Amino acid sequence: MQYNAGGNKKMYNMYILEILREYTDDEHSLTQQEILKLLRENYGVECDRRSVKSNIEYLEGLGIEIDEEDGYRLLTRDFDDAELRMLIESVLFSKTLSSTEAKRLVNKLSGLGSRYFTSRIGHIRSVSQFHHTDNKQVMITIDVLDEAIEKKKKIEFIYNSYGIDYKLHPRRPEPFKMNPYAIVASNGVFYLIGNYDKYENLAHYRIDKMTGVRILDEPVKDPKLVKGMEHGLNLPRHMAEHVYMFSGESVDVILRTSVKSMDMLIDWFGKEFQIVEKGEEEIKVRIHCNEQAMEYWALQYGKYVEVLEPETLRLKLRDDIKKMYEKYSS
Repeated sequence: MQYNAGGNKKMYNMYILEILREYTDDEHSLTQQEILKLLRENYGVECDRRSVKSNIEYLEGLGIEIDEEDGYRLLTRDFDDAELRMLIESVLFSKTLSSTEAKRLVNKLSGLGSRYFTSRIGHIRSVSQFHHTDNKQVMITIDVLDEAIEKKKKIEFIYNSYGIDYKLHPRRPEPFKMNPYAIVASNGVFYLIGNYDKYENLAHYRIDKMTGVRILDEPVKDPKLVKGMEHGLNLPRHMAEHVYMFSGESVDVILRTSVKSMDMLIDWFGKEFQIVEKGEEEIKVRIHCNEQAMEYWALQYGKYVEVLEPETLRLKLRDDIKKMYEKYSS
């Protein structure tokens, strides 16, 4: 894009900063002549080499780091290439965002790097290849939920599920009414953590399945009256106890597993578990976790772990395994 800068020399330093941001990185620098050419081509301005030098010195005086060893190269950036790549990949693998929203965010993030960075990430910019929600209201919903949480107001919304036509449909005609307390991300999905007035415990709802969110003119229930929030919401502990974001009571679970399973345990539960018995090759651990979530987790890692307690969970797993065996035994 070409700008008609006219004789506004006060803008030269900003034009030069934009040129350095777009055309330089760790491996690419610009000479004064190249900067003069880009000023002319991109912004329609003419200046001399001394003006380039003085404006770069002005930028450096503002605390902007510019390497002058072999031409000019911008060192000060909000994000380095590795950070930008990580942010872009987190957007691409987010199941909560729609394809349109993901593409818009990827383009904005890419614009924070140089043109050389943009050319290097072509292989991860095909948003359509990744699974994203069909719900185009997600970003608006998050804004509304943020406002409700900030104002400590109740909300109502329609909760949806996918039908066999691959489209979202309301689970029931009447809206859900809830006390919202926090927004969290788990396994590429955003969840709302909240409470129903008639219950004492916390519940979780996927934000990408919520539509028509509306803030009500009613204050939320005092969090101290909600089980698990008597002393505030301990998010790390809460997430470790609800690895699949199931609602309901948490119980103490005793597992027997291999010492080599420590990586797996920490990946899922952080350090929110105790080793209660140690052997050379095996350990017993105690994990305080939602029982339904632990049932799913133990089935997923059944080759490597054995649930010893509680007996109710052990019996559920025995029944699950029996049903699975019957399906695969013929």
